[in-house]
Amino acid sequence: MAVFAAIGVAVLLLGIRAVREPGAEPPGAGATLGSEPVGGDGGAAAPTNGDVVVHVAGAVSDPGVYRLPAGSRVADAVERAGGPSGRGDPDAVNLAARLADGQQVVVPSRSGTTGTAAAEDGPISLGSADQADLETIDGIGPVTAADIIAFRDERGGIASIEELDEIPGIGPATIESLGERLQP
Repeated sequence: MAVFAAIGVAVLLLGIRAVREPGAEPPGAGATLGSEPVGGDGGAAAPTNGDVVVHVAGAVSDPGVYRLPAGSRVADAVERAGGPSGRGDPDAVNLAARLADGQQVVVPSRSGTTGTAAAEDGPISLGSADQADLETIDGIGPVTAADIIAFRDERGGIASIEELDEIPGIGPATIESLGERLQP
């Protein structure tokens, strides 16, 4: 009985030491990130080590704000959030897009409607919108929709609506009107 108590105390002390000494991680552990959401500051602090902080929302098992290594893809963020829930439609999101710091990834729920019909009900995700979805927005025609998709694909995603200002032909007035119908 005393042997088991001694082993328990030793394990407890090692655990406390590991928690108190963040530099005591095994080699390579710095690349492994915990699966817990970023806490406390709500993810407001910018990552200092090249990581990206993203908000994963919608039909996922554990929505929240997560820190991922730079260069991660949308699929990595969805996986970190526990994967799509039973009603989630991961095929409606570009899982191959690179993540940008501050980006929101929304996994929509499955529905019996097509993308265009669903777009009329609420905001359209820039991460998953196709040409037909974008053309349902007032002021977006076929050329502008194609430009938005090319811009998104070239950059590996769009973290905010304001980034669309970099596309020729889209100015502040258009950005303001698009803010009601689009989400990053």
